[in-house]
Amino acid sequence: MNPKNLDRVFDVVIVGGGPSGSACAYWLAKAGWDVALLERKTFPREKTCGDGLTPRSVRQLADMGLEEIVASKGHRYDGLRSYGFGQMLEMRWPEHPNFPSHGYCITRFDLDDLVATQAQAHGATVLTGHEVIDLIAQTPSTHEGDLGGCQGVVAKEKATGTTKEIKGHVVVLADGANSRIGRMFGTERRKEWPMGMALRGYYTSDRHDDPFIESHLDIRDTSGTVVPGYGWIFPLGDGRINVGVGLLSTDRRWKGVNTSKLMETFVNFAPDYWGLSPETSCGPPTGGRLPMGMSVGPRTGSNVVVIGDASGSINPFNGEGIAYGYETGRLGASSIATALKASDLSLLGAYDDAVDEAYGDYYEVARAFVRLISDPKVMALCVGAGMRSEALMTQVLTMMANLLRPDHRGLAEVGYRSLVKLVDILPDQVITALFDTDKSLTKVAASTR
Repeated sequence: MNPKNLDRVFDVVIVGGGPSGSACAYWLAKAGWDVALLERKTFPREKTCGDGLTPRSVRQLADMGLEEIVASKGHRYDGLRSYGFGQMLEMRWPEHPNFPSHGYCITRFDLDDLVATQAQAHGATVLTGHEVIDLIAQTPSTHEGDLGGCQGVVAKEKATGTTKEIKGHVVVLADGANSRIGRMFGTERRKEWPMGMALRGYYTSDRHDDPFIESHLDIRDTSGTVVPGYGWIFPLGDGRINVGVGLLSTDRRWKGVNTSKLMETFVNFAPDYWGLSPETSCGPPTGGRLPMGMSVGPRTGSNVVVIGDASGSINPFNGEGIAYGYETGRLGASSIATALKASDLSLLGAYDDAVDEAYGDYYEVARAFVRLISDPKVMALCVGAGMRSEALMTQVLTMMANLLRPDHRGLAEVGYRSLVKLVDILPDQVITALFDTDKSLTKVAASTR
């Protein structure tokens, strides 16, 4: 990965080689555009993640010609085992015309290297160990909702300490949830929208090849109080399992929760059959913040596009980020190719429209959902009632994993359309108020009997 002739002006310069950046590079390079992909780490490298690929991710990997190698390096699983308030259900992925009915667990150590290498194989110039430290000739935004632009980036090669200018007609920001380069352009997170915190660690386990991933919907703090979030155990098939906790909230209550203690409590609470103990731990857990629901913007500028976690693309329903990294990278590539072909970079704004079309209604419903379950009483009511019905929870899984069928009008699809109408009609504070008192909860509980 030591290409020559970096003095030219690339069609596209992409900052960040994670799921969104590498996918964007792949689709652009495959279409014949001259692309430079810059990643500050050297592949393969560790990355904090749940390591689970849902059917949406598998579809994108298959389209990039990578499913076969992912299957050989990762562990295939067929569904979700879910625990909550004394109940347990095992649910297989639903049949879908556009997505497979299976997923894989594979570490980001292996996965991200595969996608970046695939982009390189199709013509992308991949520069690993290159950290972007500055912008070339940055221009300010000309109107509200615009990021402005630049002529490229200044990258520092970590191995030598030398810097070089990498110029491009379009610059793509795919530098992750913290997106330092995005902040240089003026991206901001909508603080009233969901924010997640996640922590994960690896353990050895005899059940490392379990055919189900596992979620726990009633994780508790050290005092035994249910907190808004979930725990997971994902089998990796290589002797290890990925164990973690995610915390979801839109208010200040989660800031007082010690995530390390929450992780310890979850590990102690997890079913004995996983064999979790200090002796089976592979090392201390790592974690980070997760901006969700397309909460970061603006997403475009005069020649800039923001994709993946840098735009807050994580699904608030389940904390999934990889699929939406691949998808926003592909959507970004399509809009960029259209603009470059027409020699009209104002067409980059079509990316905003494409994102809104793909996720606007869905994420609006998801954000409302997160606000509701931030109340422990609502969480107990909804999950406790739902876990008593496998048919209902299967439909909930379909909606939360964003596997709704456009050709079907099942319970999940009908329920989702009703929720879209509800959040369109009622403002946020009214939806929250519906579940804000014990009296309201009593009425809702009575209606579910």
